[in-house]
Formats: sequence, C-alpha cells, structure tokens
Amino acid sequence: MRHYCRHFLFFLSTILFLFSCNIQTRVVWLDELNLTNADQSAGKAVANKSMWNTPLVIASDTFKRGVGTHAAGIIRIKLDGRTTNFRAKVGIDDSAPIDELNQASAEFIVIGDGKILWESGVMHGGEKAQKVEVSTKKIKSLLLRVDPTADGTIGDRANWVNAQFDVNGKSPITETRKKEKEYILTPVEPKEPKINAPYRYGARPESPFLFSVPVSGERPMKFKAENLPENLAIDTVTGIISGKAKLKGTYLVDISATNQFGSAKSKLTIEIGDKIALTPPMGWNSWNVFGADISESKIRSMADAMVSTNLINYGYSYINIDDGWQGNRGGIHNAIMPNEKFTDMKGLVDYVHSKGLKIGIYSSPWVKTYAGYVGGSADFSDGKAVNPSRRYGDYSFAENDVKQWVDWGFDYVKYDWMPNDVKHTSELTELLRHSGRDIVYSISNAAPFQQASDWSNLTNAWRTTGDIQDSWCSLTTIGFLQDKWQSYAKPGSWNDPDMLIVGKVGWGNGIHATNLSPNEQYLHISLWSILAAPLLVGCDMTLLDDFTLSLLKNDEVIGVDQDVAGIQGSRIFSDPEKLIEVWSKPLNDGSKAVGFFNLGENKQTISISWNQLKVTGKQLVRDLWKQKNIGIFNNNFSAEVPTHGVVFIKIIPSK
Repeated sequence: MRHYCRHFLFFLSTILFLFSCNIQTRVVWLDELNLTNADQSAGKAVANKSMWNTPLVIASDTFKRGVGTHAAGIIRIKLDGRTTNFRAKVGIDDSAPIDELNQASAEFIVIGDGKILWESGVMHGGEKAQKVEVSTKKIKSLLLRVDPTADGTIGDRANWVNAQFDVNGKSPITETRKKEKEYILTPVEPKEPKINAPYRYGARPESPFLFSVPVSGERPMKFKAENLPENLAIDTVTGIISGKAKLKGTYLVDISATNQFGSAKSKLTIEIGDKIALTPPMGWNSWNVFGADISESKIRSMADAMVSTNLINYGYSYINIDDGWQGNRGGIHNAIMPNEKFTDMKGLVDYVHSKGLKIGIYSSPWVKTYAGYVGGSADFSDGKAVNPSRRYGDYSFAENDVKQWVDWGFDYVKYDWMPNDVKHTSELTELLRHSGRDIVYSISNAAPFQQASDWSNLTNAWRTTGDIQDSWCSLTTIGFLQDKWQSYAKPGSWNDPDMLIVGKVGWGNGIHATNLSPNEQYLHISLWSILAAPLLVGCDMTLLDDFTLSLLKNDEVIGVDQDVAGIQGSRIFSDPEKLIEVWSKPLNDGSKAVGFFNLGENKQTISISWNQLKVTGKQLVRDLWKQKNIGIFNNNFSAEVPTHGVVFIKIIPSK
C-alpha cells in the first residue's frame, strides 16, 4: 500500500509540474487597468492619450497604447507574485509647453515591494523615450511613480507607453493607499477664555475698521480693550472692535476677556498706516466645495457656520465669494451686477459684517472668467461687445467695479487670470489702495515666479501654483515646491499655495469627504502653517465634523502661521530616496517651529541636529498638535513619523 501511495504521489507531482510548465503567460496592458485610482498633481490619468487628451507623442514618436499622467504621479498596482515582468517606454509628452520659462521635466521610478527597481533619471521635454524592463517575480506591490523636479510642474505631462505586464497568475489591479482611522490630537477646547492669534492687525486711517478679537471659551463673555486708537471702540459683549481710526501710529492695546470660568489678558498690536494683512488672511472660500454653484443663501449659511462652530474665535474672519456670482453690467457705476442667485448683495455684505466677519468677492481682468461669467474688460464696436471670447478687452472696467465693491462694502478681492501680468495687477492695486476701504488684494492663478518681487509689492497675497486638488500628489507637489518663494513673503504680502482641502469638498460636482487621509491632513495644515500661507478653508462649513474642527482649531498650530514676525519657513533638510523633508520657521519669541514630514510609504524615524537648525544649548521641545512638552534635549531631536504624516514641534531655548 505504501509502495502504491509513493508511486501515486510521484505521478501527481509530475502532472502538476508539467501543468505549471505549460501555463500560458499572457500580457496585460497598463491602459486596461482601472486608472481612476491613479493619484497625480494635475488632471487625471488617461488611457491611450496624454493627460491633455492628445495622442501619446514623445519626441515626435507616436504611440497607440499607454497611459498619460502628470508629475507628481503615482499608480499603485497590486500583484499576486506571479507577474514576471513589467515593460514600457517613458518620456515627456510633446503637448507640454517648452520655452525659456517652462522646461517640462520629470523622473520616472518603478518601485517593487518598497525597493527601487528602476529609475530614469531626470527627463526633459523633447528627449526620446527610455526603455523600462524590470523583473516583477514574487513582487506583490508595484508603484509607478513620476516625480517633478525643482523647476516646478508646469508641462510635466508624463507618459507610460507600450506599458505591459507578463502575467502567469491573477491580473494586476490598481489600488489606492489604505487610509488610517481618524484620530484627534488637539486638546479639548477650554471653557475659560483664551485669547488667540492674530496678535497684530493693520488698517489705514479713516477706513472702516472691523476686527473680532479671537477668544475661545464659553459664552457669555465680557470684553475690554484699553489704549485703542482714537475713534475705535470694542463691543463688550461680542468683542468686535469697530470705528474709523484717524491717526497713523502703532498702538499696543490691552485686551481682556472674562466669563464664569475665568479670565485672560493679552496684547494686541494695531498698526494704523499704509499696510493691511500684516498676518496671512484666514477664513473661507466657496470654490473648493461649490465651484460656480453658489448663491446668497449658501454664503449666509457659511457665515452662520463660521460663528456657530466657533472658528471665528480662532482668527478665521473672511467669507469669500468665488466665481459664479456675476450677472450683467449695470447700476450707477456700470459695474458687474449680481445674477439671479444673489438678490441683495448689499444686504448679504451687511449680514456677514453683523456677524463680526468680513467678506470677499471674485473677478478677473479678462472679458470672461474661468467659469464663463462676465469679467473686468470688454471689446466694443458701436457700443456693443463684439468679441467676448478674447481674454483681454480693449476697455477696462476695473475702476467701475471697484466703486461698486466699495459701495457694497467688500473687504477682499480675488483677481483671477493666468499668466498674471504687472500691468493688470498694478491697475487694481492703485484703485484698491485709494478706494476708502481696506480691501485685501489676492491675485490668482499661478503668478509667474520671474515677477515675484512685483507681486510682493503690489498685492497682499499671490498664488504660487495652479488649483490644488484633494490628492496626496497635488498637496505634496504644491507644498514642497514653495521654498523658492520664501524670501518674498513679508507682513502685508504672502505667498499663497491655495486653499485648504480638508473636510467635505466638491468643486460643485457633488460633496465628498476629502481624499486626503488623516495623516495627510495633519501634514497639510502643518506645512501651510510653516509656509505662513493664507488659511482659507475650502469645505462645506455646515458639515464640519469633530476631526476637521480639531485640525482647524489648534491655536498653537495657527499661532505658527500667524506669528507676528511674518517669516515664511524653509527647507532645512531633505532625503529624496527616503522621501523625508524637514522644514523650520523662526518665530518672533526666539523659538522655532519644525516640521518632520514623512512622504514615504512606511513610518520612519527622522532626526535633526541643533547645528542644522542653527541653535545651541539645551532646547525644550514641544509637540504643537498635542500642545504638550516632550522634554529638554541637548544636541538633536528624533521622532518616529507615520507614513504620509508629520511630527510638528516647537523648539524653545531652555533657561
């Protein structure tokens, strides 16, 4: 019997071996996979076309099959270990603009189970496609990554052409990175009063003054302000300072707030002079959630939510209307009048002001805006607009529109076109500065770096990038390419890497929870704070949950962004292979905010020395998100940082 079983087992194993040898290896094309899981900084991955929806062409060579992507980009592919090879060609698509200002370039990388299998090196537009051929035997996780270079991401349209897998087992499938569960680090909001940033505020003489002292804590609360500029007064119940200051000067105001649980005191510096926006603007903007689908009722509900969620008590002060409010020209100024979705613009502005908030509006020097609404210029023939498709008209209505915005009472203007130019920027600069209102001036979209010194002198905020998306690649590409702008930021003028993408967003295409994981959202807010960026919430304020509120209401993190020194942070250290970034921002009190950023796929320990930070001696290290001291350290500090996450600390000289 044993002899029989032995022969049977030998026979069976032989059959199985012969069967395995005859398994037909098949080809699975990358363009056949589900590309909706691809993550990239701009646009979407497209099968058999460039991401610009043009034929796949690399250095004049046309390819029928492949996937068009954009740097930064990641395609995550799950394998079963029985895929034997991945083969492709890669290069920059010919549709990318290439000139002295735009040099499309990117690096292609293939990663298997966390190890780099192949790298292209930096490739530029116009270079012939490179061949990729890697063994994928036993590999279960493959990443096709395209990294941008230091010249930015304009035109980085990256193609994976003739991309195919040799498969013996299950077909490859694309996947998304699994999100960790939400977790809250910010301590519970205290019941006793706590006076929060900003602690510095600028206004012009004789302009209407409106500032809600940001104090968290349970209401009712009694407010007091001593040493206010002449003709300014504080409402003792609401904490709103209003009036019209007459004389230029710097005023150190003593602020106190009291409720049944205790009291708090702090100094507020009010500077009456030529500058406004002495700290980065904070508030809300409609575009990332509603797109052009906005209305008066939606704006009112967002203002209500800003107050009911207590975000107003943490310095968020602007409710900004983006593209989509415009109707036809008319009124006493022949200015853009609101469309049917806004029945009473003056009433809306007054309502927002009554909440202690400010309000912003949107326009463009073009004939039409990005969403197709009336812009700030027009072409005329016999008194009629004849060519509304032209970007710039022969006649500018900027003066007309500013007069109308002032009559309505707006406090913020987002002026949107690309590429931005000094002529149209400076035209609005002068009109706003002499309008009789303190109107924050923000230009969008993607102001050219070559004129950075102009934007710094002409505007209060300027977009350094195209529109942000709620994706990891969009966030990191935008955030970690801000270093070159650092020297141009200063009180009154801020680099703007675009709005916050936390909470429920949608761009008018249906509201959904942000695609960023919890770790990525902590990284997002930490990096924007180090960058001294405007903190403009882009989600539906009526749908804020406890997690999102904890991100937006951490007063110590906000304090880094709103630090009165007004210095943008910068990169201290990076490791491109390990995907590690360390950034630091000097603060007014002599301390430094430091962000340890892990862009890799696994948790990592990140270290920084005092020499790298240019500090000496014993330093107290404080966790800003937990608002908890970690300890005193002598020469360096290390922290374990979660994947796609951050450890955000403050380093304080120890006495």
